Amino acid sequence: MSILIEPIITEKMTGLTEKLNRVGFIVEKSANKIEIKKAVEELYNVSVDEVNTMRYGGKSRSRFTRGGVVRGRTSSYKKAIITLAKGDSIDFYSNI
Repeated sequence: MSILIEPIITEKMTGLTEKLNRVGFIVEKSANKIEIKKAVEELYNVSVDEVNTMRYGGKSRSRFTRGGVVRGRTSSYKKAIITLAKGDSIDFYSNI
């Protein structure tokens, strides 16, 4: 699906999955909560209770090289935290 770009697999997100049955995804910037909910339900065959979204702006970065200072910017992205219904779960490691 073009709405879901990649799942977020970090220690903090794994802790939220175990405690509160929540999973995180990096999603398309133009996607709304309804589209994200439909995409997760169709792709993983689970029922979604709640969707929370956050937009992150890119940060300025610079590094010092032999040729001088190189300045750049990280890309901005949108993150969605999905609360799954009780009893549902998503296993990201099954296809490895």
